[in-house]
Amino acid sequence: MKILDAADTRSALDFERLVPALHAAFAEGMTVPARHVHQIEVDGRRGTVLVMPAWSEAGFLGIKTINIYPSNAQEGLPGLHATYLLYDARTGVPLASMDGNEITSRRTAAAAALGASFLARKDARRLLVLGAGRVARCLPAAFASVRPIERVEVWNHRPSGAAAMAAELRSDDWKAEAVTDLEAAVRNADIVSCATLATEPLVQGTWLGAGSHLDLIGSFTPQMKEASPDCFAQARTFVDTDEALQKSGDLLDAMAAGSLRRDGIAGTLAELCRGARPGRVAEGERTVFKAVGTALEDLAAATLVWQANAGPRS
Repeated sequence: MKILDAADTRSALDFERLVPALHAAFAEGMTVPARHVHQIEVDGRRGTVLVMPAWSEAGFLGIKTINIYPSNAQEGLPGLHATYLLYDARTGVPLASMDGNEITSRRTAAAAALGASFLARKDARRLLVLGAGRVARCLPAAFASVRPIERVEVWNHRPSGAAAMAAELRSDDWKAEAVTDLEAAVRNADIVSCATLATEPLVQGTWLGAGSHLDLIGSFTPQMKEASPDCFAQARTFVDTDEALQKSGDLLDAMAAGSLRRDGIAGTLAELCRGARPGRVAEGERTVFKAVGTALEDLAAATLVWQANAGPRS
């Protein structure tokens, strides 16, 4: 079994390859059982463990384990830690252990970009990122692979985190700055992308302008939420998979408030990729994309990593 570290994993997952790979995976489909979710509490510290399997007709089986500990930020530690194991689906033989953090962050950003490729205005140039973690740092490059992003603003609940991320982006030749006035930043943005572990809404619907695209990729449990229910009123809302309707606190709150109907979801990523549902249909409409993640994305990414490091399967 090959051991592929973070550098090996990351080098195979540039967004110019990963976004099209996700498009193909959603269009073609894979077998994706429901994820296993377990709550952990040890010494007063609480975390969530997800176990996410998937397998494909191409003959690959992958299993990701991801541990989420939001309180880690208080100690300067990442809130998410993941591992990924890839197997031969025909025999069960282990093929590779990969860096699950790189797979998770890059496929999450790529899925957001894939959604934006259908839903954001074609001239979207101004991006606002909420969050400053691994996923947030991937978002500018991901969105720039599908839209002509020229300016990036970063907001974080810890201003120092936003400042550090903005400085990092500037060192990579982005026009980027940290912001503290969240309302003003949302009002000025073409794309607002939330990659946080928030449990209370951050974005208010009254802040979102006509023609804006709201991307919600941080929350993945009913207790987590990044947008107020009015963000969904008078907007066309899309999800990565139907699982979002059971797992997303954003959607559950909006449905409870009456600003979103369960049958009002405009489509899933698979439907968009297959051409079964239209994406943006008017320049002035507001769109929302809500993702909770799927093992399909992980396996599509892991397949790219395997092919780059071990050659294509015979």
